[in-house]
Amino acid sequence: MKAKLVEKNKMSKGRRVGIILILGLLIAVGPFSIDAYLPAFKQIAGDFKVDTSAIGLTLTTYFIGIGLGQLAYGPLMDRFGRRKPLIFGLILYISTSLLSAFAWDVLSLATLRFFTSLGACAGMVASKAIVRDLFDEDKVADVLSTLMLIMGIAPIIAPTIGGYVIAHYHWEMIFYGLAGFASLMLFNVVFLLPESTRPNPAAPLHPIPVLREYWGIYRNHDFFLFSTARGFVIGMLLGYVAAAPFIFLDFFGMSQESFGYIFGSNAAGLIAGSQINRLFLIRFTTFQITYVVSTLLVLVSVIGFIYILEDGDSFWMIYPTLFCMMTLIGFQNPNVTALSLNPFTKRAGSASAFVGAISMIFGSLASWFVAHYLTDSLLPLFAMLAGCAVLAHIAIEFFRRNYAQGYAFAKAFLKHPYQVKKRDQ
Repeated sequence: MKAKLVEKNKMSKGRRVGIILILGLLIAVGPFSIDAYLPAFKQIAGDFKVDTSAIGLTLTTYFIGIGLGQLAYGPLMDRFGRRKPLIFGLILYISTSLLSAFAWDVLSLATLRFFTSLGACAGMVASKAIVRDLFDEDKVADVLSTLMLIMGIAPIIAPTIGGYVIAHYHWEMIFYGLAGFASLMLFNVVFLLPESTRPNPAAPLHPIPVLREYWGIYRNHDFFLFSTARGFVIGMLLGYVAAAPFIFLDFFGMSQESFGYIFGSNAAGLIAGSQINRLFLIRFTTFQITYVVSTLLVLVSVIGFIYILEDGDSFWMIYPTLFCMMTLIGFQNPNVTALSLNPFTKRAGSASAFVGAISMIFGSLASWFVAHYLTDSLLPLFAMLAGCAVLAHIAIEFFRRNYAQGYAFAKAFLKHPYQVKKRDQ
């Protein structure tokens, strides 16, 4: 079904709200696909006769697929528009989710999850690109925060739903449910979501020009520094997600139901951060908030690392520390995403795909590290969290020192707020 092209600043308020809701749900497909089956790790491991940690391979392949898939969807969405590749991705997601219910071992499930992620990442790329298409650059971070609110509901309800399914049915039903959710989103995309950009037949699809285009995007100093910072921030988030079953089910010995509540509460912190961020954006610029939150993230993560290094194992110290980290990540994710994409208009699809791919590469490495080294201590997890926070801050600090219009930070914060200059790229 061909959709009419909708242009920036020509949407009614009601249609704008509807589009944002659909985009938020599309982004939520990815995290919902992860969080819904986390409570099923023990049951799946029992059926496959392996340790629970071995099921972590299915998370790693999922993250790898999202990273690689976004690199492919970027040029496709610049060439053919946003909707056609998005529809293809949702169909791929639905079919592979159904097949996942028939997986017979870890390798088969991990392989199917890889292809499922190739479908899921279509919504992640399209949503950010459509936001960049339809909203002015000073509104992008605010709209992305709204998408984070919608997306953030997924990690709250998904483990609870997954735990309910495990308690009353079997793990295969989770994948049937994921396919049903994606089918609903396919209906919304086909009949309700408009096209936001004209197809560009000149956009390259051959690997050499595509790689050259990505290299051109990566050389932009705004993109390089903020996408790197985002990569480390997402590494913290996905590393925590991969470690969560071990932390709460194994280390603290919680029930699957309790795990759903605790995991959901940390996800609520993620949402709260993204929404408080919207209020701060009214008074301060995106970069100002990014810098302060980055500093706080380093402080909290280093405190947590030192506590674990001193053999601390109190739930009431570890849980609040993780909650604070998730809340700060909720602030940081939409801001560094917006700062990464701000320099681009014509190549917003490719830039959106690339920033997502970089983040998933970092997330894959973090989840692999956690799955490989997290055995009987939380030290590897908190070492990874602190390291990522410090490295993200280094990238942001480098930008402040070299590209923030030459103002000292205190002066810029009070009198000359930094705004990324728009460049038609």
